[in-house]
Amino acid sequence: GAIGVWAWALSRAMDALAEDADLDARRVVVHGFSRLDKAALWAGAQDERFAAVVSFQSGCGGAALHKRVYGETVRLINDRFPHWFSRSFRRFNDRETELPFDQHHLLSLIAPRPLYVTSAEEDRWSDPRGEFLGLIGAEPVYALYGRRGLGVAHPPAVGRALMNDALGYHCRSGKHDVTAFDWERVMDFCERALGLEDIRLARRPPPRAPDEP
Repeated sequence: GAIGVWAWALSRAMDALAEDADLDARRVVVHGFSRLDKAALWAGAQDERFAAVVSFQSGCGGAALHKRVYGETVRLINDRFPHWFSRSFRRFNDRETELPFDQHHLLSLIAPRPLYVTSAEEDRWSDPRGEFLGLIGAEPVYALYGRRGLGVAHPPAVGRALMNDALGYHCRSGKHDVTAFDWERVMDFCERALGLEDIRLARRPPPRAPDEP
């Protein structure tokens, strides 16, 4: 479906980035928001050239577990957006418990590369808890590669980020959106996971000249 086409296009963009001598193609991070984050997760799972993957409220078909049947469900997403997924996915409308997989399998395919998942407290449609549990469900595969998990069984407090050099998560206050808070936490994670200390320098405002007010 369209999710697969968008993911394919992200890999074609990566082809171009890999040919650009002015860029460090070894440290390209793929991300998306909402429906396009479903595509970013699928692109990251298939294309190991992406050094890390960041998920911004991807919900159903993204990081959230289908079998929780919370917020947007398989039937709801297939009825509203029938072009997004394979036609065979419709067999599981109202039958999530019969799925032979769940979304932590998708997140596991990104291992051992760094993965960060974000949620928003009021974005119930995307199921914040389901997104967190999807990430936690991928931890055993990361462990196979010697990568540490987050070491928690429950989500952190709203507005608090948990991260190490492999995995990260936060749930902020607010609705379905990408905010400055999200970007700040993601930048912190990328600096830590990929050694991108130069990002921190780029984020600082330039020093003022002595005669500036």
